[in-house]
Amino acid sequence: MATVVIHRKVNIVLLEAGEEIAAHCAPGDIAIVTAPDGWWNHFLLADGTVNGYDRPYNSYKEALWAAKAAAEFGFS
Repeated sequence: MATVVIHRKVNIVLLEAGEEIAAHCAPGDIAIVTAPDGWWNHFLLADGTVNGYDRPYNSYKEALWAAKAAAEFGFS
């Protein structure tokens, strides 16, 4: 089940394995997705595209910290 953390009016949505970004997130949200190789951050842009970093984080805490930093400074 998806969990939402709100930081600076940005939804940071933690998804469990197998949950789809499109089913739980909207433009302006940040999704943290767990995968076998780590924790991936994805950014949902206003035009519906999804961007992300080129590597996963080793832990949920690292991914959450990065997502909060992105929420602080904005992303596009």
